[in-house]
Parts: sequence; C-alpha cells; structure tokens
Amino acid sequence: MKFRNKNHNRMALLYHSIYLKPLLWNQHLFDFWYFTHTLNSAILGELFHLMLVILNKPNQLQDKPKTTEVTAGSTAVFEAETEKAGIKVKWQRAGTEITESEKYVIKAEGNKHSLTINNVVKEDDVTYAVIAGSSKVKFELKVKEPAAPAPAASELPTPPVEILVFDSVPSAGTQPEEPVDPIGLFVTRPQDGEVTAGGNITFTAKVAGESLLKKPSVKWFKGKWMDLASKVGKHLQLHDSYDRNNKVYTFEMEIIEANMTFAGGYRCEVSTKDKFDSSNFNLTVNEIYHLCHDIVSFPFPSKTNYIFLLLHIKSTNLREIKLPSVDVWEILRKAPPSEYEKIAFQYGITDLRGMLKRLKRIKKEEKKSTAFLKKLDPAYQVDKGQKIKLVVEVANPDADVKWLKNGQEIQVSGILMVSSHVCVCVRKASTVTSIPTPFTGVCMPQFNSLFRYIFEAVGNKRILTINHCSLADDAAYECVVGEEKSFTELFVKEPPILITHPLEDQMVMVGERVEFECEVSEEGATVKWEKDGVELTREETFKYRFKKDGKKQYLIINESTKEDSGHYTVKTNGGVSVAELIVQEKKLEVYQSIADLTVKARDQAVFKCEVSDENVKGIWLKNGKEVVPDERIKISHIGRIHKLTIEDVTPGDEADYSFIPQGFAYNLSAKLQFLEVKIDFVPREEPPKIHLDCLGQSPDTIVVVAGNKLRLDVPISGDPTPTVIWQKVNKVIPTPGTIQVYPRLLFESEGRVRVEKHEDHCVFIIEGAEKEDEGVYRVIVKNPVGEDKADITVKVIDVPDPPEAPKISNIGEDYCTVQWQPPKYDGGQPVLGYILERKKKKSYRWMRLNFDLLKELTYEAKRMIEGVVYEMRIYAVNSIGMSRPSPASQPFMPIAPPSEPTHFTVEDVSDSTVALKWRPPERIGAGGLDGYIVEYCKEGSTEWIPALPGLTERTSALIKDLVTGDKLNFRIKAINLAGESGAAIIKEPITVQEILQRPKIWLPRHLRQTLVKKVGETINIVIPFQGKPRPKIIWTKDGQSLDAKDVGIRNSNTDTILFIRKAELHHSGAYEVTLQIENMTDKVAITIQIIDKPGPPQNIKLTDVWGFNAALEWTPPQDDGNAQILGYTVQKADKKTMEWYTVFDHYRRTNCVVSELIMGNEYFFRVFSENLCGLSETAATTKNPAYIQKTGTTYKPPCYKEHDFSEPPKFTHPLVNRSVIAGYNTTLSCAVRGIPKPKIYWYKNKVDLSGDAKYRMFSKQGVLTLEIRKPTPFDGGFYTCKAVNECGEAEIECRLDVRGNQMNVMYNTNTAVK
Repeated sequence: MKFRNKNHNRMALLYHSIYLKPLLWNQHLFDFWYFTHTLNSAILGELFHLMLVILNKPNQLQDKPKTTEVTAGSTAVFEAETEKAGIKVKWQRAGTEITESEKYVIKAEGNKHSLTINNVVKEDDVTYAVIAGSSKVKFELKVKEPAAPAPAASELPTPPVEILVFDSVPSAGTQPEEPVDPIGLFVTRPQDGEVTAGGNITFTAKVAGESLLKKPSVKWFKGKWMDLASKVGKHLQLHDSYDRNNKVYTFEMEIIEANMTFAGGYRCEVSTKDKFDSSNFNLTVNEIYHLCHDIVSFPFPSKTNYIFLLLHIKSTNLREIKLPSVDVWEILRKAPPSEYEKIAFQYGITDLRGMLKRLKRIKKEEKKSTAFLKKLDPAYQVDKGQKIKLVVEVANPDADVKWLKNGQEIQVSGILMVSSHVCVCVRKASTVTSIPTPFTGVCMPQFNSLFRYIFEAVGNKRILTINHCSLADDAAYECVVGEEKSFTELFVKEPPILITHPLEDQMVMVGERVEFECEVSEEGATVKWEKDGVELTREETFKYRFKKDGKKQYLIINESTKEDSGHYTVKTNGGVSVAELIVQEKKLEVYQSIADLTVKARDQAVFKCEVSDENVKGIWLKNGKEVVPDERIKISHIGRIHKLTIEDVTPGDEADYSFIPQGFAYNLSAKLQFLEVKIDFVPREEPPKIHLDCLGQSPDTIVVVAGNKLRLDVPISGDPTPTVIWQKVNKVIPTPGTIQVYPRLLFESEGRVRVEKHEDHCVFIIEGAEKEDEGVYRVIVKNPVGEDKADITVKVIDVPDPPEAPKISNIGEDYCTVQWQPPKYDGGQPVLGYILERKKKKSYRWMRLNFDLLKELTYEAKRMIEGVVYEMRIYAVNSIGMSRPSPASQPFMPIAPPSEPTHFTVEDVSDSTVALKWRPPERIGAGGLDGYIVEYCKEGSTEWIPALPGLTERTSALIKDLVTGDKLNFRIKAINLAGESGAAIIKEPITVQEILQRPKIWLPRHLRQTLVKKVGETINIVIPFQGKPRPKIIWTKDGQSLDAKDVGIRNSNTDTILFIRKAELHHSGAYEVTLQIENMTDKVAITIQIIDKPGPPQNIKLTDVWGFNAALEWTPPQDDGNAQILGYTVQKADKKTMEWYTVFDHYRRTNCVVSELIMGNEYFFRVFSENLCGLSETAATTKNPAYIQKTGTTYKPPCYKEHDFSEPPKFTHPLVNRSVIAGYNTTLSCAVRGIPKPKIYWYKNKVDLSGDAKYRMFSKQGVLTLEIRKPTPFDGGFYTCKAVNECGEAEIECRLDVRGNQMNVMYNTNTAVK
C-alpha cells in the first residue's frame, strides 16, 4: 500500500503500529482507513496521543456474572472472565468492597475470577458488582426461603425447572424439585434472559393446577400495556401444555430470531376467577459485531472529521456497538395510522395513546422559521435517572444559541475546551479537569457522565444533553436564536412507590410502646396511614408519631390503650399493607409456684418460681419482711425464673417465705422446715439401720422437676460402721403374676448420678434430673451384725411434649375453628391448658391469641382479615411449664360465601317461559363470585329443580320448556369458593301463562308538540309501548298508509321506531300510530314539520329619494320554507365599489327608509327574507340605483347650547362590613363617580387618616381602596370614605372587626408570663 507523501507514510506507520497490531492479536480483522488528503504534523501528534490513550484503556470483561437465585443456607458462586490475565479485579457488595473471609471466598486463576458466598442468609439479598479496569458490571443475589420438604418420589415426580432456553437442550442429569406453594399460582416464574441478536429464546412459566377448576388465563405483555397475543407470527410463538401426573400447566413464550428492538421489560399475568398473579422479567439482546474484510477508503476533507476515526477506533477496540438514534416522532408522523401498533411494538413504545395525542398537535402546519431548520419536538418524555437529548438545527452555523428552563437561562459554571474555534459549555455536576482535544463541537463520551448539562455544537445542530434526570428537570425548555424561540416540554416519569417489606401483626399489653414498620421502594416517599379505614394525623397529644428513615416508614404509638386495637393500613400510590394490633390487659400467669422445703443443717435451700412475663420483677419476704441478700442469701432473676438461694441453712432460717411480683396482686408462699438430726448413743454390735424420712407424694416417693438437682441425705447407724450399697432396680414383668428385678449398682464417682458416703449418713445426688432417672432406687446397709434396706421411688416431672399440628375447619369470613389432640407425653403432670398462636404465612412474627389457658381441644379464632393466608400452632402447659410449639398447621385463607342476590324479580311470563332478573350480592368478599344457580319448585312440593345447566354468570335468565298452567316458586343463590349464599326467593308463586295486558302507548314528552326538522336531517322517532300478547302496530300519515320505500318502520316487543334517512318537505304532516290486541286499541298522533330556507322577497322597488334618504318597499316571498317569516335583512351597496353593508336585520315590515346616505353617490339595495332555517339563499335587488343629489345651499351649522356634565359625587359601590385576622394586610374598597373629579378623604371613627403611615390610599378609574398594614384588634372600628367636589359631597361608612391571631395571642401571652 502506497501513500502520496511523507505525512501519509507516517500515518500508515502509526496505523500499523497502534491499530492493526493489537487487533491482529485478538484475531479480528477490521476496517482499514486510507487517507487521501494532506495531514500536518500537529494533527498527527494530537491523533497519536489520543489513540494511545484509548488503546491503552484496560480491557473489559468478556464473561459477566449474572443475577442468581439461591435458597437460604446454601452457597452462591459468581464467575467472571477478563480478556487477558493480570487485570486487577475487585468485588463489591452494596457499593462496599468485599474482603476475603470465611463467608466470602475470592479466587483468581489466570483470566478467570470467582466470588463464593457461603451460608447465604436473607441479609445477603443485595446488589453486587465486579470491577475490572474501567469496566463495572452489577448483578443481584436473590435469596428465597427454604421450601417445604418435598413429597416422596412415588407421590410427586419432580419435573425440571427450566426458565430460559438458549438454543440448547437441557441436560438429562439431576433436576431440581419445584417448590410447592398451596396458595400462590406460579410454581415457576419467568426469569430474566439474555440472547444474541438473531438467536432464539424461550421464557417458561409454570402454574399449579391442583386447586383450579379450569385452565387459567395467561397473558404476555411487553412494557406496560402491549398484549403480545396479537403479535404472534414469524418472530413470536406462544405455547401451553398440561402435565396430568403433576397437575401443572406450562406456558411458554418463544422469541425467534431476536433483534435489538425486542429488548425491554416483559410481564406474564395469570388469572382465575378468584386469584390473580403476575411476574415481571427483562430481555437483553446483544448485537453481533460484523467483521469487514474489505479495505475501506475514508476521505478526511477537513480537520473536524477526525473525530469519526477516533470514535471508530475506540468502539472497535472496546467491542462496544453504538446504536443509531431513532426519531420515533418522525416515524409516527410519516406513517399511516394502520402502522402505529407495529411501530409501537418495534420500538418498545409503552404510551402510544399519549404520543398520538401529542402527534396531532405536531402535525399542525407551523410557520416557517428563518432561524431554525428544525425545531424542538412539542414534548419529550424520559424516565427518572435516565439521559435525554434536546436537538435543534439552526440556519446559521455561527448563530449564538441560548437554552432556557422555565424562562430562566441555564447558567454556565464551567467550560470544557473542544477546539480553538468552538467550545462546549457545561454545567458541572462534579469537579473536572479540562483536557485538550482536536475535534470540533463534540463532547468526549468518557466525560459525559461527569456533567449535569452538556451543550454541543455539531455543524448546524445544537444539542442540550441532560444527564441523570430528576423531578426538578420536569419543566418547559426553550432554545433561543436571536428573536425566534423553539419551545418544548420535558416530562420526567416517576415510578410508582411499592411496599417491599409489609407490616406485621403485633400483640402488646396496655401501656406498652407499639411500632409498625414497613419498607418502600424509594427514600423519603410519602405514605398514608389509616386505622380501620380512617386516616391518622398528628394529634395535639402526639399519640401517633410518624417517622421516616431512608426507605423505612414507621408508625409509633407511645402508650397503647385498649382503644388502639384494630387494623392499621399503610398506603402508597403503588401498594397497600394491612396489619392487626391487639392490646391486652396485663395478666400474669404462674407456670411454677414455690414449694415447701425440708433441709438439714448446713445444706442448701432453693425456692424457685416461674411466671409468664420475663420483664416482671418482684421481692422476697421472710415472715412478712423483705429478704436482704448477703454472702449466704442470694436472689436471682433469669428470664421468667425467680430464685431465692440460702446456703448453709441454720435453725434461724426456718420461716415462711413469699414472692410478690411487682404490679400484680399475687403472693406465692412456701415454708422452710429445718431438719435436726439427733443421734442417740448406740451400744456396740448394733445392727445397721436406715433412718429415712421422705416428704413426697407417698412415704417412699420423691418428686423432682426435670433439670433440677436432687440431693437426698439418708442417715444410717450401726456399729461397726455399716457398708452402704445403692442400686437402681428395673422391674420387668415377663409373664402375668411374676416380677423380675434387675438391680444396677451405683458407685461414688459415676458422674451425674452418684453417691457420697459419710460415717453417719450417705448422700444420693442427681445433677440435672432427666426422664431416664425415673425409677426405684434401693439402698442396702450391711455390717457383721446384720443388714437393712429401703426402696426409694424417684419421679421426674417435666413440661409436656409439643402437640401435633392443629387442624383447621369451619373457615368463615374472619374466623375459623382450630382443633388439636393432647400431647403424647404430659410430662408426668396433668395438662392444665393450651396456648394458641397465629401468624401470616409470609411473616415471621407469631401472635398469641389467648392469655387464659384453653381447657378444651377446640377454639374459634376470630378477627382475621379476609383473603390473607394464616398459620396456627399450639403449646401445651402443665404445672411445670410450657411445651415447645407444635408444627404449624396447613396454611388457610379466611373467606366467606357471598350474600344473597338482590332485587330478584320476574321480568316476563309467557305460555312456556319465565324471564328472571336480579342484581349482584351486596357483599362478594375475597372469594370472588363463580356464578349463580337458579332453581324452581312446583307449588306444594319441596323438591327444588335446577332451572339452568350449571352456573350462569349473567344477572338475568330465561327459563324455557315450562308446562303451561304450572305454579312455580323460583329462588337463586350466589356461588364462590366458600360455598353457597343464602337464597333469594320470589314471595308469590308464578303461573306459567301468557298475561293479557291492554295496549298502552307511552308518548315521549317532546313528541307531544310539533316536531320541527330541517330539510336533509335524519328523523328517528322511538315510541315505547306495553301490551301482551305482542300487539299489531299500524302507522298512517294523514289517514293514508306509509310508503315503505320512503319511510322505515321497525317494531319490537316494547317499542316502535319511525326512521327517515333524509327529511324532505313532503314528509311534513300528521302521523298516527295504532296498537291493536284483539278488540282493544290505543292510538296517538304526532305532527312533523319539515322546514327549509325561504325564497327571496318579491316586487322590491325604490319608491322615493329625498335628501340623504331612500324609501323601499317589497312583498313577502312566494315560498316561506314551510315556516313563518321572522323578518328581513336590508343591505346597501355603493355603485362604485359594490360592497354590501347591512342597514337593517330582523326587520319585520315590508317597507323601510334608508338614511345617512352620502351626497353625490348612487346606491343599490337588496333584501333577504329570514325564517327558522336562516336567510334566503338569494336576495331581491333594486333594478335602478338611488342617486343622492348635491344641493347648492350653504350649510349653516345649528347652534347648540353647551351641555353641563357636572354632577355631585355619588357612590356606585358601597363599603362592605368586614371581619379580618390580625397580622395580615387588608383592604377596604368602594367606587365613586362625579364631575369634576371629587377629592377623597378617609376617616376612622371620625378621625382623619391622611397623615397616618399605617394606611395607604389608592384611587384608580373611580375605584377607591384603603390598605391597612398588618392590622391589630385596636384597628377595628367604623371607617368612613368622603368624596367632595364643587357640586356637593357624599360619604359612606362600614365596620371593620379585627380578630386576634391564635398563634400570636399564645406567643404574646407566653412572653407576658415570662
């Protein structure tokens, strides 16, 4: 390849070294640029510098991480791949850089990078980002709750969850199980997808069909409203199928050969009679980069064109394809209306109706502009946070352009130099350093995002770019060139505010603080709070307090009362959330009372009790006096358990001990008995003896609470000292009537259950008693003299086991019945009662339903919200405490059948049919309405027979094939998911027989007078009537039958219609309609008058001319248009100009005198006739003109006496009494007239106000105004306005009351007090 001169050769070397070489490394072949014009060294240097800056820009990501959805507790992995190794990669979480830890594992192998998140929790559901060089890609981690345990394989197969299909076949490996949602509609929702232009993609939605009576209705939308069902064709296919084994409906939307216009937001809506669900998803279409293998010649005639080379190199190296801007307004303007929907689908227009309304204004002819080649569009629309460009074309490239916003010029606060001739002025959004660039009128794309406003000049184009549009940018903009302006409006759309985290139910005690919390989609959003449908406001006592913290909204009730119970609602323009507050009186339950103790000297005594409220404090009393803790006596409070511990018991500790909870009338008492062991002198050779004194349910039974410590001292005696053996005896009954005992020895150091031996006693200890420790323990003492033994029964009692999941039945509008079974193990103590809790399905907060223990095994739960999904669970309580909660019940939704239909009546009866009609029920509820069932029963029978096959959704029915003469009773019921409503019954039985009804015509009021119509108008007369059987209808005109070709007649069961398409004069006349049933008739007459414009007057002539006057006369027109002549219009015309001027209109007479004619002129006259239709189409004109002759006499002007216009002052509008608020300027106004102009004086209580600066006086066009500046109560009184001139004087008075401002009065009062 050869170049023409040395500069060309230098450019070729530059191109090969910095352009082709990196591209060949990437194995791509791009366009080759050939320069044919002279390049100077300065330009080459600048171009070389900028090309190096761009080519050295860090590479972007090749493989980007995508949004992923995982289950809580699992692991999430995100992978990214850069173009080459060695690039530093950073990971961010919610804008903060992630450091490697046990939770976050970051790996890098060559050009592959990964981020692993272990043990995912709900808080990890945020936005993440990966940064490689200057590239930043955002993605999301969506965390869902763990699904319920899946059924066995034999019960429910696990079909694959395939959301997107990218021209590939799913693997036949393991397939994840679908989550089971007994309430929602979607089993699998469509997910976001990405496809390359020209490829295919399939979006799949699966719907659970087990609870549906028929196939659900599914619609696919693009954008906000475009229904894709009408777009099915070459590029779009919709499919559906049904899996009978799994009872799952599958709906698919397949996009074939996708192009760039298919990208955008989509929505799938599923609906049945009683349920509705929708899911949003996005489609991203990536463009294919086409390689060019040809060498392209690209001339550069001027220095300004080098920008295109730089932008081409930059876009090629970064693999970024810039789509050409498309002017949708221009396309719609030129397109026919039949193509509008196609264009809307192609370019993703979501507000076609609004655009078409503005298009009508755009299509109006505009006056050609000399300063603008192309003006701004009438309106622009942009989403909040996006960018918008306003473009005009000017006729003079050197013209100065100003941009205005709401009439104010957009000021320049910074300048970015683009060339030596043209500069781009920007309004800064952040600090930017100016950079040199050799290109004229173009803003570098890498700096665009740094500025709020960008002004560009490209040839004749002037561009205003607004970055990051906010609601403040929603305004009117003007582009001013000289004296001409181009106006437009910018509309910034704000997305609806959604409730992302709903309210939760709460239950509190009286006096406690209540805080409702919800989270919305936008910070600082305005929400509305309601209680039981009534809006809440800040009261003077500040009972309700509203708080905003970012996206979170709070409703705070400082001290709750019983009246605060109810349903609280928070509303936004995009959602509603409801929660229930239950306020209960304070009640305290004693789960475990303190028990009597008997202890020995130097032992430990522990009194323990358990109450229902862990926040309740209390005091311990000894013989009525408060116990003071010390080193030996300790008092503890842990949760709901209160303990009094006495170490090294002495005889002085024997007393009555009590525990009193603070704030409650409870007194828990127990007694401490001191056991004194006396040892009598025993002679030698004494046989062993066990001195056992057990205080239990029976002499040999000891009861211990599970988890407590059992310490049993067993005194023994004997000489010599006996040997002590402890055994646990297990009694087994192998056969009836026999018992085998298997003893197990207990040793001293065995651990939790052990024995301590002393000289005069032994101690049996169980640390933390368990149920397995229950049984019979045998102690044996031996010495040479003999032996002794005793059996001790230990019984361990505990809280009950949790009951099984409760069952829900008898579900109503806001109630249900809960049933459960007792626990399998009662803990060794009888169950005292049960505690029931409920929660919303998607909430985590359980709310207690009862404070008094439930004795029965059923409970009717009330005050639930219809249409909300709930769950229930149960606790069992015995004297030891409360069990663990039972498993949650199956989710259920309170719904109720609708009320009975209303206004159930009989509309018509014939020999074999009965027509019924009714109105929908007054209350339908959340269960919706499936339809109605109509039944009938013969009189005297009790069997109701369906009148229609199945349900009907209409509010009327025609019952056919009935037997003539039968007497039938009819009833109707409304049906929904909850069942049937009450029956609406017609009180009296209906006889199936045609009813004879006399014919009667109901003539409309406007037809009782003559009906007047103009020639050519349409006549449509509707006359209702009644009569059974159907009457015979006869129309006549002036006693003659009507011509069917000229007049149309249509008859029905209830009315008859006369129709004339185009009225003519001969249609006028008297019409008569007759109804006939057997020998009974009814008739009515209607008069129709058709009118037309009259003809011109006749025989017009000029009867006399004298002075400046001419006399005319004529006769009425021959054709009056079938209407009375209302008058005439007389016109004159000068013979020289023949321009006609009206002299008289609506003139009644047939003669007139035209005056004030000009001397020396000749005049023609013409007359039009007029009736209700208007003027006649032609006029009668005089044949000969009227000549006004000149007179030779001299004109003597008459002498007039000068008129005296003077008059005394007179008030035409009085002063009005007023009552105003202190502190706000007020005015008193009145109006006066008088000649000469009167002088005005203002008085207050007869005192002149002229010299007082507090008052200002105005007079304009006779309107007088007195302004009082910031009046006080002392300015009240009577104000007088006085007007004086030479002819007299007048005055007017009013009263002014000044009411004190409440805020100022309070302020002054407080100031005075201070």
